[in-house]
Amino acid sequence: MRRSVFTEDHEAFRATVRAFIAEEVVPHYADWERQGHVPRELYRKLGALGVLGINVPEEYGGAGVTDFTYQAVLREECGRAGVGFGAESVHTCLVLPYLLEFGSEEQKKRWLPGFLSGEIMTAIAMTEPGTGSDLAGITTRARLSGDGSHYVLDGAKTFITGGAQADLVLVVCRTAPYDPADRRGGLSILCVDTSSEGFAVGRKLDKIGLRAQDTAELSFTGVRVPAENLLGTQGAAFTYLTHNLVVERLGAAINAYANAAGAIGFASAYVREREVFGKPVAAFQNTKFVLAECATEVAAAQAFVDRALLEHAAGELTAADAAKAKLFCTEVAGRVIDKCLQLHGGYGYMLEYPIARLYADTRVNRIYAGTSEVMKTIIAKDLGL
Repeated sequence: MRRSVFTEDHEAFRATVRAFIAEEVVPHYADWERQGHVPRELYRKLGALGVLGINVPEEYGGAGVTDFTYQAVLREECGRAGVGFGAESVHTCLVLPYLLEFGSEEQKKRWLPGFLSGEIMTAIAMTEPGTGSDLAGITTRARLSGDGSHYVLDGAKTFITGGAQADLVLVVCRTAPYDPADRRGGLSILCVDTSSEGFAVGRKLDKIGLRAQDTAELSFTGVRVPAENLLGTQGAAFTYLTHNLVVERLGAAINAYANAAGAIGFASAYVREREVFGKPVAAFQNTKFVLAECATEVAAAQAFVDRALLEHAAGELTAADAAKAKLFCTEVAGRVIDKCLQLHGGYGYMLEYPIARLYADTRVNRIYAGTSEVMKTIIAKDLGL
């Protein structure tokens, strides 16, 4: 089907990214998975390529693109190759919107130049060992000093993507006592320099997928955070956290769809080459029917994503529609990649084949940025149920 969401500029960017992935990522990706993170040099190369500055305003050295279409090109090309850029997507799609929307002019001038060059990598720390989706239950605390010059931060976070390599971490913490009558109040975001005394990276978590993307536990013991590192207004963090959910869920939908499309590409190539009972696997009716089903589902997901991208660019993508896009595309990806792995037979279970990586990497899409069950709750509420 003809797509109208991308222009010639997008396609030129796609060609550049595709060549970069082939030369700089694919040959090394297995090694990065084994070590559990990408090299810092990759982020600097992405910065030089302009990837990290796509959505950074021009006055800070970025391209000043305000929509999500170029990010979609990146995810599609990563899915096509069955690879990723480590924690780049958290840096550019999750953290950046907070800095742009709620950061002061001084903070933007201080951090954004390094942000877009890859010299300053960022992460956001919300989840705690005892609190998952219930952000109102956060217990990490920050106490403002008597003279108001700094906060003293204590607590722990877990499942922090990019946390092991980050230079700056946006930490959601409680700056006012917990009030059962207002569970969402009293939360703030502090931007923590990871070279600060008392900051520590704990266990690097061993995941079933996304193995080249570092995920870690973080701890804060009496960390002094300058008052000028408060992001936005004290006590307003819960409102801030809901501000970017539409983009997070759109990003998850795009990533899932892109991985499903990539899986079809890998499966189609494999079944043409692999022979069983004297003929290619592609010659069997079951193979043709399975891939036909997968292609149809991915085409529907692509249409959904394209429509969502257009609505987001127009400022019209609602929370409910973003939830629908995430729910549909992540569930489609789960079904499609599973079927494509099955067509590989035993080899599909071997990590040397990209389909195995896609199978493991994509599973978390139905969990982060709100589980499928949370998406259904949002959609049902929109229906008035």
